[in-house]
Amino acid sequence: MTKESLQILKEQDVILFRNRVKEFATKIGMSLLNQTKLITAASELVRNMLKYANGGVVILEIIGKDRVTGIRLTFTDKGPGIADIRLAMKDGYSTGKSLGLGLPGAKRLVNEFDIKSEVGKGTTVTIIRWKNGI
Repeated sequence: MTKESLQILKEQDVILFRNRVKEFATKIGMSLLNQTKLITAASELVRNMLKYANGGVVILEIIGKDRVTGIRLTFTDKGPGIADIRLAMKDGYSTGKSLGLGLPGAKRLVNEFDIKSEVGKGTTVTIIRWKNGI
């Protein structure tokens, strides 16, 4: 399947990244609604990566499972890490001056969401949005 890696180091990289996600989603015939959900979740996660970790790498992949196609995005940074993932996944929680919709909001917009973080080492978030929403 298709796989691509993008460095995210500055605000301009976010636009390129969003466009690539849309291209991948269009390529597999994902509906506009599911594309919007995926791009919104991806935007939130990539902005978090820039804000809290000064950037990182995103791997974009077209994946398949049981004859269903989807997009997997893996966000990896070498930032400060998240001390309490459970707390970070609560609605309204924010370490920044935002609304705190980031991680839980992104999770609601995708079909699969996984987060691993180690303080002082960084964070990896993996999301999957299936073409038909499964």
